[in-house]
Formats: sequence, C-alpha cells, structure tokens
Amino acid sequence: MSVLHFTDANFKKEVLESDLPILVDFWASWCGPCKIIAPHIDELAKEYAGKMKIGKIDVDVNPKVATEYGIMSIPTLVFFKNGKVLNQITGAVSKPELKRNIEENL
Repeated sequence: MSVLHFTDANFKKEVLESDLPILVDFWASWCGPCKIIAPHIDELAKEYAGKMKIGKIDVDVNPKVATEYGIMSIPTLVFFKNGKVLNQITGAVSKPELKRNIEENL
C-alpha cells in the first residue's frame, strides 16, 4: 500500500472513522524537512500495510484540519487511533525513530 493523501473533505471518513491506527504527516511542498522524511514515510507505508494506514495532508491546500489540530510547524506526524490523537512528533526524525514510534502506537 502506498501513502494515502488526506484532505479537509475526506479526513473525517479516512482518518477519524478508520478501523486501523493511522499516521498522518502534516506537510507542505516548500518544507525542506518534509522532503527529508518523505522517503521514510513512503517505505513505512508499504512496510505497515494492513496494520496501519499512513498518509499525508498538505497544510497549504487543506488548512482546516491543520488548524483544528493546532499544527504550528511542519513536518508534524500525528498518530490517530479510534478517532483520537495518541501521540505526535514535530520535525524531521530518522526512520528508526519513526518505526519505534509506530510500534509504540500500534
């Protein structure tokens, strides 16, 4: 499974009503650190297919969700389970650190 793309319009259905835990990457096209972690996000989406949904939401195109969750800097990675925020990470982190956080939030 590849990285999903969330929007203000589909966020409730795709993320909040999901049966699986979800990792949402709040990002923007101009963000350098977002580009650094993008390959890790892509790899982890494939690795955790069926166990966790992993997707991105562009904060410039979809400001509503970012505002609702108080996203002040990007990248911010937010873990959701059963429609609730479990945890969040701000800034570019290594793939091993991302993986450790995913395991903790599964």
